[in-house]
Amino acid sequence: MFGAIARRYDLNNRLHSFGRDVAWRRAAVRAAALTPRSEVLDVACGTGDLSGELAEAGVAKVVGVDFSAPMLEIAKSKAVRLRDPSRVEYRLGDAMSLDFPDASFDVVTISFGLRNVATPERAIREFRRVLRPLGRLVILEFSQPRNRLLRWGNRFYTEWVMPRTATLIAGDRSGAYRYLPRSVRTFPEPEVLGSWITEAGFRDLRRRPLTFGVCTLYVGVADPAHRTQPPTG
Repeated sequence: MFGAIARRYDLNNRLHSFGRDVAWRRAAVRAAALTPRSEVLDVACGTGDLSGELAEAGVAKVVGVDFSAPMLEIAKSKAVRLRDPSRVEYRLGDAMSLDFPDASFDVVTISFGLRNVATPERAIREFRRVLRPLGRLVILEFSQPRNRLLRWGNRFYTEWVMPRTATLIAGDRSGAYRYLPRSVRTFPEPEVLGSWITEAGFRDLRRRPLTFGVCTLYVGVADPAHRTQPPTG
């Protein structure tokens, strides 16, 4: 499904977020508290927009992982435009079973991909496993505005307007842009996602609504006292 919309994915993101997706990613980069020595894993990296911004922040390296090969091909083609393309690499991978040793990264990010994972709780436990003690987890995910009027307007836009216009722009026959708004509507509220994060071994959790709550930025710190367990179910 994601392979079917890969070619027009970036264009649809810019148009249908009214360009706010750029600001949301920049907020995520700032929240990551990067240093020149940071080693970063960007999960569900898609076409590499966030991976590229992380690399441009001057970190030691960024590894982008995604389940969709067509998305990764676009990410790789965009990487050549970075100031230092050697800072970023891309791999096929599964968020629920990351092919990295324990404590491999200083930062793990995932933007608008967690709701597409079959078992998000398992993925979050994997993020904790591959993070070094006191490493940072940064999650961007869509959410529903608290204000009833804004919530209604957001649902009308994302569930009626966007699926039709995005499908037309992408020339999509897979039904991807009908699935995506449903995935937002059925994903747990920020309080539930926050509980998953803390239960997986993160402390100092911060949740920050962006653009009236259309999406939420979550930041957690890997608790050194937490004993990582192998992911299950």
